Amino acid sequence: MSYFTELAQQYIDGSWRPGRGAWDIIDFNPYNGEKLASITVASADEVDEAYRAAERAQKSWADTNAYTRRLVFERALRLVEEREDEISDAIVDELGGTRLKAGFELHLAKEFLRESIQLALRPQGRVIPSPVDGKENRVYRVPVGVVGVISPFNFPFLLSLKSVAPALALGNGVVLKPHQNTPICGGSLVAKIFEDAGLPAGLLNVVITDIAEIGDALLTHPVPKVISFTGSDAVGQHVATVCASQFKHAVLELGGNSALTVLDDADVDYAVDAAVFSRYVHQGQVCMAANRILVDRKVEKEFTEKFVAKVRSLKVGDPRDPSTIIGPVINSTQAEAVSGVVDQALAEGATALLHGKAVGNLVEPSILTGLPADSPVLRQEIFGPVALLIPFDGDEEAVEVANDTPYGLSGAVHTRDVERGVAFARRIDTGMIHVNDGTVHDEPLVAFGGEKRSGLGRLNGEATVEAFTTQKWISVQHGRSQFPF
Repeated sequence: MSYFTELAQQYIDGSWRPGRGAWDIIDFNPYNGEKLASITVASADEVDEAYRAAERAQKSWADTNAYTRRLVFERALRLVEEREDEISDAIVDELGGTRLKAGFELHLAKEFLRESIQLALRPQGRVIPSPVDGKENRVYRVPVGVVGVISPFNFPFLLSLKSVAPALALGNGVVLKPHQNTPICGGSLVAKIFEDAGLPAGLLNVVITDIAEIGDALLTHPVPKVISFTGSDAVGQHVATVCASQFKHAVLELGGNSALTVLDDADVDYAVDAAVFSRYVHQGQVCMAANRILVDRKVEKEFTEKFVAKVRSLKVGDPRDPSTIIGPVINSTQAEAVSGVVDQALAEGATALLHGKAVGNLVEPSILTGLPADSPVLRQEIFGPVALLIPFDGDEEAVEVANDTPYGLSGAVHTRDVERGVAFARRIDTGMIHVNDGTVHDEPLVAFGGEKRSGLGRLNGEATVEAFTTQKWISVQHGRSQFPF
């Protein structure tokens, strides 16, 4: 099937239908500008219909035997495996992901679907002792009810599934709003997979729309109890503020400014490979990407020469070509923003070891060094193929530089002494950091999330159970309580 022809619709209460909003989202291929689809946006009334449908369907779904629920996720996994080539093509076309990136995204998507099969059986109640004679305390782990999911454009299929599948597996209903640049891969395609897997109608709804049409309706609607948002820290701050005012729980996976640190005893060749991947995978449009590469001056010359040579060899071009490493950024606004960051850094006195040109949405890689210590560029997220090389003298200075950012999502440190690496990692203010590896990692069982402006809460494994369920205390008095009056 042609996903962009068949799935360019809203999916509400088990029905595929056009939106009733006032304008259309045009879905473009960011590499060649081809129009992929035109989708009339969902209105605020349709957001209400989607949440009400999820609310109605959720009650019987939560009462469904967990062994029965998990069959849906087993079928969904098989469907993704069977349709892998088609989904890969859609990722390449809609978001400019390379073949390598599409494979990476699909591998992780399948891993998270496998974990969702197990999550259906994960919530377990407890019986807790009471100081009151004859009393039994039962604490049940129950679904929150309905979860609102807002997903980004960079890994839309994976990051939609990462919240949608666990929320459903744990007995909730879901309303998903994908990013308007990736409405198919991040929205309709996810709905189609679950529809074909036999998920009951109404449980998952996809509304393709924008704040310009619906305002904060996704956040302020009375039905959802949890909002799972992945995106920028600026929007995340707004989501958190609105959710707090509505007594909703927000799970926020936001931006990053991660540092990959190369200590003086590192395996330089290996560190170069890790740094190039960590900075340039998916054109640098990854929240965990290594914006900053910190290198001890004792190995700076060797590392820099090898790093620049490897980056210079990366092929830029058509993402459908299997040999392409760097495809287009998502749109012209992003391309201009990345070029603007490079221009700003150069104006501040930075040196370009490699200065990539921008042709349309194709932005060649850049490598900058010599930025002044007070440069704002050092402390912001750069969502594009630009690496900042920062030399340091000794571990103490490296820790200070790595922590000098308002973000704290990921990181990495390279050293031949693992325990030295662990000691260094423990001093970095970040939610995740990896010794002798890259900065871009996500695993189904390990808590994923950031500190500072990089987010609130965690997902994956037990953290996902915490995020999408709540605890309910039911006590039973088998004897008779004594009351004071």
